[in-house]
Amino acid sequence: MYAVVETVSISDYEKARKVLHDEVIPVVREIPGFVTGHWLAPVDGTGMSVVLFETEADARALADQMPPGRQINEYVTVQTVEIREVAGSVHQIDDVPLQVTPDS
Repeated sequence: MYAVVETVSISDYEKARKVLHDEVIPVVREIPGFVTGHWLAPVDGTGMSVVLFETEADARALADQMPPGRQINEYVTVQTVEIREVAGSVHQIDDVPLQVTPDS
């Protein structure tokens, strides 16, 4: 798996959060290779997201559309974007206590 790790400047968090839930997340869920995404609340006006994809090519397809300086909407502007290989992950799913990915 590969992650798109992005930082953004956010001018109005409440409005940006509404757009995130109403518009951004539904679109991202439909991107080929999408696995999971996490959008973190801003600190001092800077937000962060980590979106995982099955392949590096899938991750690059999103990252290429989000270069630094791109204004995503009137409240959010991309600051940085990186693609990183996922070295491991852990999550709790329903009745299964832990799922751990092996180191690659």
